Amino acid sequence: MPDAVPPPPSALAPFRHADFRLLWSATLVSNFGGLVQAVGAAWLMTQLTDSATLIALVQASNTLPIMLLALASGALADIFPRKVILLTAQLIMLAVSVALAVVAWQGLLTPWLLLGFTFLIGAGQALYNPPWQASMGDLVPRADLPAAVTLNSVGFNLMRSVGPAAGGFIVAGFGAAAAFTVNAISYLPLLGALMRWQPRTTPSRAPREAFLPAVGAGLRYVVLSPNLMRVILRGALFGFAGVSVLALLPLVAKAHPQGGSLLFGGLLGCYGLGAIVGAVVNPQIRARFNNENVIRVAFAGFAAAAVVLGQTDSIWLHALAMLPAGASWVMALSLFNVTVQLSTPRWVVARALALYQTATFGGMAAGSWIWGAVAGSQGLGQALTWAGVVLLAGAIIGFWFRAPEFGKVNLEPLNRFREPALRLDLRGRSGPVMVMVDYRIEQDDVPEFLRLMQQRRNIRRRDGARNWSLLRDLEYPDLWTEAYHIATWDEYVRHNLRRTKSDAEVTTALRALHRGEGDPLVHRMIERHTVTPEDDVPLIGKLEVP
Repeated sequence: MPDAVPPPPSALAPFRHADFRLLWSATLVSNFGGLVQAVGAAWLMTQLTDSATLIALVQASNTLPIMLLALASGALADIFPRKVILLTAQLIMLAVSVALAVVAWQGLLTPWLLLGFTFLIGAGQALYNPPWQASMGDLVPRADLPAAVTLNSVGFNLMRSVGPAAGGFIVAGFGAAAAFTVNAISYLPLLGALMRWQPRTTPSRAPREAFLPAVGAGLRYVVLSPNLMRVILRGALFGFAGVSVLALLPLVAKAHPQGGSLLFGGLLGCYGLGAIVGAVVNPQIRARFNNENVIRVAFAGFAAAAVVLGQTDSIWLHALAMLPAGASWVMALSLFNVTVQLSTPRWVVARALALYQTATFGGMAAGSWIWGAVAGSQGLGQALTWAGVVLLAGAIIGFWFRAPEFGKVNLEPLNRFREPALRLDLRGRSGPVMVMVDYRIEQDDVPEFLRLMQQRRNIRRRDGARNWSLLRDLEYPDLWTEAYHIATWDEYVRHNLRRTKSDAEVTTALRALHRGEGDPLVHRMIERHTVTPEDDVPLIGKLEVP
């Protein structure tokens, strides 16, 4: 009798882990404060200016820093302990929020000063987001990762369902300065939870990467990963068009005769309620439909909401339209996030998430500015309707650029590499290093060998190799040599430690085609034109030849 298929992990499985429970609960409070602050800033801007562009730029000032700074944050999160980065980001946001509250209580805020403060808070969020998202893999096992990402969305949208409404009451009763004060206080529980958290870390066998090479390695990995590029580009398009609803919602609320901060908060509350429903049904939807169909529905659902907001004047229709908008938002963005995490090995996951956030929030920042400008020149209804058209185009694009399925590739580290014993006193920064691997391949196996070598080329380049080439000996045609360069010996060690269990499948297949004695012969050589007395000192007699 065949083995029974194990049931999928529970949507609440991450709560079995104490660290996840603690940080998730504290994040609820922080999210509540952030949403109250967002309502206060957006509504205060409508009181400081009538410019649709400046009002929409409140949303852009929160998202633009993420576009500009997320990659740097992702590189830092992959190099240094993530807890340190998270605490630093929280302290920055606390300090800026306190300053914003003080200036607001003094009545000194101007439109540009308000944008400056929200930009700085966004900068702290840009520093925080990549290490926080990457820490999901540190807080829960891989099997629980999709549920953990979804619960993050649930937590945020639980607060989105009450935070904006509470923000509307606070702004209406006590003013925007009170909303900014609530936000400043909300950072304290999360700071305490982060200080208590003791993450488990695995010591790296390679030296710590330098910052700029780490940024380059992250860019290279993502650019050479077609699945990640498709997710990132679709995320950017969704953010660009979808942000129109959030950026222009203050104007939608203000356009109603009975509109005000309470209506604005209520519409955002409907949006959050829809997002909660979307997060709850998300596991069932993913179980029944493939990723691309979920994304198409999300694009189409958000498009319908934007058109209803742009073409009708009914408060009730607007409130109803915010429900599918919220559900579509959480379904699309959580799916993009999970796909990036499960399509990326741990050594570069924060940088991959940072690039995804750079593209998505960059799209939001550009969309906030552009849709605000369109609303100012052609009217609010036209701006929202055109945004809906772009969202429908995003759904149609999926027929040619399908979103990948995730979880089918084993990205666990291979951990088979053993640094060879060298007979030169090589320093870690010495280089460049040239590597050549000799294969003996029969003529009948050449087509399969070349197919596998194309995969090997992509793996090598993605993990740091340069100038990759494949050579065939003219006198001994069965002899093939794979050649590539690595900048330094430290980089060569790091290059090999990046290999995953999925990559090993190509290596195993190539070895099966090799007809020489033993494994393919590897030559490791360092390029030299001149050698100083201090470099490359022979170690003959000190180390045994491997």
